[in-house]
Order: sequence, then structure tokens, then C-alpha cells
Amino acid sequence: MTDIFATSCGELHRLTEFAEGCWAHLTDPEPDEINAVLDFFAIDTDFIKAALDEEESPHIEHEDCGTLIMVDIPIVQPDEKSFLYTTLPLGIILCEKGIVTICLKETTIINDFMEGRVRSFSVNKKYRFLLQILYRNASKFLQYLKQIDKASSVVESELHKSMKNRELIQMLKLEKSLVYFSTALKSNEIVLEKLMKFEYVKNYPEDEELLEDVIIENKQAIEMANIYSSILTGTMDAFASVISNNLNIVMKYLTSVTIVMAIPTMISG
Repeated sequence: MTDIFATSCGELHRLTEFAEGCWAHLTDPEPDEINAVLDFFAIDTDFIKAALDEEESPHIEHEDCGTLIMVDIPIVQPDEKSFLYTTLPLGIILCEKGIVTICLKETTIINDFMEGRVRSFSVNKKYRFLLQILYRNASKFLQYLKQIDKASSVVESELHKSMKNRELIQMLKLEKSLVYFSTALKSNEIVLEKLMKFEYVKNYPEDEELLEDVIIENKQAIEMANIYSSILTGTMDAFASVISNNLNIVMKYLTSVTIVMAIPTMISG
């Protein structure tokens, strides 16, 4: 799927075909859509392939045709009766004819721009647009981290009552999500640091403050992920000890019952 937008008179407009200075967003595109983007924007095929690779790590790449900025974004996947938080690559290509964003799945980060929920947003200001996407991404990580923290509190309260494997498995899924987030945020941090010194991207003085805000937001998300991960690991260890103690108590009780039941047999024998 391809969505095309342009900014005129300070407002975002949807276009039916590519134009100079436009923004094209590709969501799990078909081969003909990819070819159309390659033909119009004259960008490297490897840029598209990298953005559509689920295993691609965040990085910055420059060619004569343009610059590719790869970052990891957070997504939520339904998983049986719960949710699994994971990450997915998002490719942002800055080129002479405009800007191209590519992702394998629909994301709320890009939808916020499409639906006009981001203020002071203009497709014409490509570098600022890039920074706004990165800032939105860091903010989304923080939002999902708070959701994970609330979900872990709910599961913990249920675990107090039931002590079943289902709650423990849910805790393991949350812990797995935090590992994904922590890894992605640290990789994104490297990209942001490189972006500060990247000579092929025009860095205007008025955008320096926004880049600093993005870096601060990303660092805050890293700290939150580490804190929540430590808390969750401690909680898991505590409950593992409780379950082990409960098992020992049950085994002692069963052993006592077995001994008591064995006495009449011994006497009759």
C-alpha cells in the first residue's frame, strides 16, 4: 500500500500520484509499488530491501541517490489472550525529490502524521520531519513501557491469588518485550548520535534543539526499560522462590500422610 502526501499553504494534502517534494509512505508494498517509487525518486534498490527486512538493525547509510535512516519502532502483536510488545524496522529515505518512509506493518507513529495529529509538521522540511518521526517514536516507546508496567502489576496481583503457570508465562512475555525494547532503544541511540555528526543531512540551527529533545526522550525510555526489567526480574525470582517453598510444604505434608498411612500396614504385617 502506498500513501502520498504534500504540504501546501501549511496543510497536509493527500495526492493520487507522485510529485516533486512529496512524502510517500509504503506499507508492506507490492513489487509494482516498489518499482514506481524507485522510478520516480531514483533511489537505491538496497534502501527498499533493507527497510523491508525484519532483521535489519538501525543504521544510517548514504549514497548519491539519498540517505537511508533505519530505526526500530515499537509494535503490539496479539498473542492468544494477551499482547506481545516487539519491534519492527522503519526506513526513512531522504532524497532530492522528497521523502520516503517504509514499514512492513501499519504503525500509529506514521498514522499520527497522516491524520494531522502532529503540530508544526511540513513535508517540505525534510530534516525536521525526520526528527519529528524520531521524537514520536521515542514517545511511543515510553507509552508502551508504561503499558507494560501496568500489565505486569495486574499479572502480579493475579499471581498472588492463583500461582498458576499462565500468570508466570505472561510475566515471561512482558520480560521478553522489555528485552526487545531495551535492545532497540540502545540501537536507536547510536543512530541519533551519528545523526548529530552526519554531514550528508542538512542540520539547521533551529532543529538542533529538537534533535536534543529526541536524544533525551530516547535516553529516558532506555532508563525506564532498564528499571522495569530489573523490577520484573526481581518479581519473577521472588515468585519462583515462593512457588518452590509452597512445593516443599506440600511435599512435607504428603510425606507425613504417607508415613501415617504406612503405620497400620506395618502393624498388620
